[in-house]
Amino acid sequence: MTMRFFHSCAVALALLAVWPAHALTADEAKAMAAGETDDRVAAINKAVLTADAKTADFFQAMADDAVRTTPERVFTIKDDKGFDPVTGAEAKVPDDAEDIVNNNLLRSTLASAMAALQLTSADEKVRGDAVQTLLNEPDESRLPLIEKALAAEQVPAIKARLERVRAASMLDSADRARRIEAAGALAGSGSPEVKLLLNERLGKEDDAEVKTALLAAVKRIDERLVWGDRINAVFSGISLGSVLLLAALGLAITYGLMGVINMAHGELMMIGAYATYLMQGVFQRYLPEAWFGGYLIAA
Repeated sequence: MTMRFFHSCAVALALLAVWPAHALTADEAKAMAAGETDDRVAAINKAVLTADAKTADFFQAMADDAVRTTPERVFTIKDDKGFDPVTGAEAKVPDDAEDIVNNNLLRSTLASAMAALQLTSADEKVRGDAVQTLLNEPDESRLPLIEKALAAEQVPAIKARLERVRAASMLDSADRARRIEAAGALAGSGSPEVKLLLNERLGKEDDAEVKTALLAAVKRIDERLVWGDRINAVFSGISLGSVLLLAALGLAITYGLMGVINMAHGELMMIGAYATYLMQGVFQRYLPEAWFGGYLIAA
């Protein structure tokens, strides 16, 4: 409870410092808590743009399934007591009040809304986690918050990721120029997550020029990913090879000291170990799976 209190205070100070807050109203709380899913999502996305501390608390209560509604009112529940989300005053919850139901879309929207409010946190890790959450669920409606956070961000790594979130948020824009700009900005990424976002947009894009920009961005990301895979393969090979080398040297030294074999035999054992490793790779990559067991004989 104490940690949540301090977290709420931090969010409130950040909101006041960076963008003008708008006090939560009963109608807004009702729109977010009850009704059709699409309407509730729209209400949450609208409220987050001018959220005050009570709105942030209401988001958290909804995420915790600690909200009940009647046809007339909305209540938040804390320590088995009811409260008015607008005034914060304790309120008696009627027996016929119903728990809100949040499906996966609503939970995802709430997580993104709370992440947007954490973009101005004093804690660098909290800001970084918030940026990652927003990248997973980009939404053009949050651009004003992202752009204000960008203007205030001082950490280069987080700022670069925020730029990526901004671009990802424009991928589904109705403005084709914004979609082209987004593709160009995301082309500099080497992230599989960004490639997935671009491919998703490609699947529903019908503008030829935008498609060209998206394909070019995917190609550039693939080039970066290929180099990453090559480097990983080299390090994996060195790692596996070093295990074989150490095993062979260990055997050579042990048996050499025992007088069973000499160091020349150990060198041959090392060569045999490498030959076995190489044949295993050849069988695994180029020959049918049913033949794999024959690599020992071939080696």
